[in-house]
Amino acid sequence: MSEIILKVGKRGEIYTSKEIRMKTGIREGGRVKATVEDGKLIIEPIPTIEERIQCFVVELDPEEAEKLSEEAQKEEGIYG
Repeated sequence: MSEIILKVGKRGEIYTSKEIRMKTGIREGGRVKATVEDGKLIIEPIPTIEERIQCFVVELDPEEAEKLSEEAQKEEGIYG
């Protein structure tokens, strides 16, 4: 865990560094969730719907897709 000192603006804005944004996935125009826990401020990025969907996307070549389809059909008793 590394420690980085950040600047706080006149209105309480917290200015992050590029390093922090890259490591945490905070993006310009994105949203973050702030939680106060034991007097500490925890800021976490809120992933977009697109980012959430990417977690479930699997790339298959046609042969892999066919094999998975056949296995699923066998489990359902549809395929030989």
